[in-house]
Amino acid sequence: MESIKEYKEMITGELKKISFNHKPDSLYDPVKYFLDIGGKRVRPILALMSASSFKCEPKLALNAALSVELFHNFTLIHDDIMDSANSRRGKETIHNKWGINSAILSGDVMLIMAYQLLENYDNNTHIELNKLLNKTAKEVCEGQQMDIDFESKLNVSFEQYIKMVSSKTAVLLGCSLKMGAIVAGASIEDQENIYKFGINLGLAFQLQDDYLDIFGEENLVGKKIGGDIIENKKTVLYHMAMIDSNQNQKKHITELYNSNNISNKNKISKITLLFKETKADISSKKLIDQYTNKAIDSINRLSIDQNFKNEFIVFSNNLMKRDL
Repeated sequence: MESIKEYKEMITGELKKISFNHKPDSLYDPVKYFLDIGGKRVRPILALMSASSFKCEPKLALNAALSVELFHNFTLIHDDIMDSANSRRGKETIHNKWGINSAILSGDVMLIMAYQLLENYDNNTHIELNKLLNKTAKEVCEGQQMDIDFESKLNVSFEQYIKMVSSKTAVLLGCSLKMGAIVAGASIEDQENIYKFGINLGLAFQLQDDYLDIFGEENLVGKKIGGDIIENKKTVLYHMAMIDSNQNQKKHITELYNSNNISNKNKISKITLLFKETKADISSKKLIDQYTNKAIDSINRLSIDQNFKNEFIVFSNNLMKRDL
């Protein structure tokens, strides 16, 4: 884990070196503010780990890693606007501090800077990285729109839900890892396997996030328990409950999700009880384990040294434990 700490310090240091001395200040000050808030830097760390595992000097993958981090933060700024969020990582959101118009533009310029960072590579590498980021960006937008649509849609299938999670969350982890592999000149087979590792790890992480929203501890999760229920989000627990419930339970769950005549506290407690009655909590944990095992299987298929495989597995376990 020492190398992961070094990667994070490297990424934080390089982000501070990016020039924000352009005008107007009202465009670039929010960008600096948002990046200074920090975060786990999971995606850029994975890009550097990936490059290193294929015997490439991590510094050579820094521009790709920073590109992914800027893209990720761009999506967070716009997510906060769509969610009308007041805080991000304990700090005031950009649209609250500077206004919606400035937040939109600051997010946009961050996206442009993400693409500019890829221009530092040779032509062939730049083309491959650019194609991958374009594909990922399109999928993230599709996933975000699906997530919005699902809040008001009555019938959302489990397959649609998994597709949404894959597009909104998992593809960016896959992209980060594949970018590192591309910079390192890894084989196509290794690029695909490390991408699959990211997809399955991202799915496991998001499904566990859904689980912890109901069955986690508020001080560890960092948000109020039951938020997904209040927002009528049909997460993995909802789908597992609907799959394993009887007709009466299905009817009760549907009525509660569609009801506006019940307090948030009662809605959370009643739906949580139904999740337990249908053993949705147990089946969700099994599904999380399945995707975690798929991720580890993809790691074991890589043609890299065992010590690097072990590092990825340790990183994955710590990510799932929210211990990064």
